[in-house]
Amino acid sequence: MKLKEFAQQIGLSPTTVSRALSGYPEVSEATRLRVMEEAGRLGYRPNINAVRLATGRAGAIGVVMTRAGEYQFSEFMSGMADRLNREDLDILITPKAEDDAGDELQLYRRLAESRRVDAVVLHSPRPNDPRIALLHQLKLPFIVHGRSATEVPHAWLDIDNEGAVRRSTEHLLDLGHRRIALLNGREGLTFTMHRLAGYKAALADRGVEFDPKLVTYGNFTDEIGFRYARSTMEQRPRPTAFVAGSMMTALGVYRAARSMNLIVGEDISVVAHDDVFPYLTAENMSPSLSTTRSSIRAAGSRIADLILQMLSGREATDVRELWPVELILRETTRPAPQDSVARE
Repeated sequence: MKLKEFAQQIGLSPTTVSRALSGYPEVSEATRLRVMEEAGRLGYRPNINAVRLATGRAGAIGVVMTRAGEYQFSEFMSGMADRLNREDLDILITPKAEDDAGDELQLYRRLAESRRVDAVVLHSPRPNDPRIALLHQLKLPFIVHGRSATEVPHAWLDIDNEGAVRRSTEHLLDLGHRRIALLNGREGLTFTMHRLAGYKAALADRGVEFDPKLVTYGNFTDEIGFRYARSTMEQRPRPTAFVAGSMMTALGVYRAARSMNLIVGEDISVVAHDDVFPYLTAENMSPSLSTTRSSIRAAGSRIADLILQMLSGREATDVRELWPVELILRETTRPAPQDSVARE
């Protein structure tokens, strides 16, 4: 079915139908929804190349990828893809070298100059992130997965990282734990700083002195979790509980405990941030893992939806969402042990 025929069938002009399908802001939301519903009912799909030619849009959203947090990244991208597929939009993934900030800025310049994408998604922001300033200067629409303390206006979606770690730490303190280790994300990132702030606030409220030796930083992988948990448990006195930055880090804690003949849920307690991976669930771990729950797939889907709204005219400064995080208690959080090692 061609555009003209489809427009005749639903009683609108071809221009109105084209603009509704392309997300032009001058078309009312009611008209746009009507056109989308009729297109679904009649099986009409616009010619993508024609739409892109008419609108001047590339029909793609850009994402720069690093290997850090690749498990979380795949879930996030699945959520984005599910949403963007319904709008016939593509995702352009550009790889970058690890920890090369200058290279990444050049990648964004190239994306803007080539006009291969209509907008981009930024991950792992820093408090004064130069990528945000650059994209604002280049006038390339963007949204941040996370948020930044920069004064440059930007759209963002984040979870309450500070509140999540504060609640986890408070729960462990309620159980009598006083030496609680935090396996945090990479140093210098905004969410890492927020998590540390929540951890410190919980300790301060209970009069427990902050010990920097109990905090480690790194990517969320099983191997890093194992190494850091093992080295932390070799301290004397050793910690009796861990707040792990992710499910993958928690796997490392489990492995480190087994290597030292300690039992998770008895000798040490663990709370992890749960990204709701379909192939790794907290309920099926042994013992089942206490978590703060947040679906990164849902975040990817929502960010895609917010990008579509921005491309349809919504102001970036109106897009600011902070999602609460739920604490789910299972078998890995128990009262602090009273054995001699814990009291050293």
